[in-house]
Amino acid sequence: MDAIATTDFIHVYEPGSDTGRPPLLLLHGTGGDEHDLLGLGRMVAPGASLLSPRGRVLEGPMPRFFRRLSEGVFDEDDLRRRTHELADFVEQARERYRLAAPVAVGFSNGANIAASLLLLRPEVLAGAALLRAMSPFVEPPQADLAGKPVLILSGAMDPIVPTQDVEQLARTLSGSGASVDHRVLPAGHGLSQADIGLLEGWLAMR
Repeated sequence: MDAIATTDFIHVYEPGSDTGRPPLLLLHGTGGDEHDLLGLGRMVAPGASLLSPRGRVLEGPMPRFFRRLSEGVFDEDDLRRRTHELADFVEQARERYRLAAPVAVGFSNGANIAASLLLLRPEVLAGAALLRAMSPFVEPPQADLAGKPVLILSGAMDPIVPTQDVEQLARTLSGSGASVDHRVLPAGHGLSQADIGLLEGWLAMR
């Protein structure tokens, strides 16, 4: 399906065939685009509607969802602004395409803004799968995530995401009431077959 250019986000929307499955909000990593995670979405949630936007920030030629000051150091002011922009887009897309609240599936930079969505605009998401995420905020905002399902998949050999950082993210979300399932896999920053299997099984229970 061709990407749709709107005044907000360039994105792809694929209508699903299984109305019993929640739609997925697919959020790519640095340098990706709106097509990157479509294959993953089809694989782990067959029949689900897919909504996949392209990040609006460029780091050189590489799309991202928000600015960073250096590797692992986020521009939190920009992150907050971009999170609200993305949340507004999701709400408009839900109305446009008649969608239920989606489950976010984010990888790396996309997982980080998905975590920020949970903390700043929790009503936008039905849950989130955070693949290779970091804590988006040094001082996380208060959020009511009571019962919201969250899957965190991190890599034990990830050179980008420190172990203590993702553990802090899991504690933050749990402390806000989310139902967090955090798995550490024998992997690096890239996704493995184990990630796909765990993600598929977790989504099947939504």
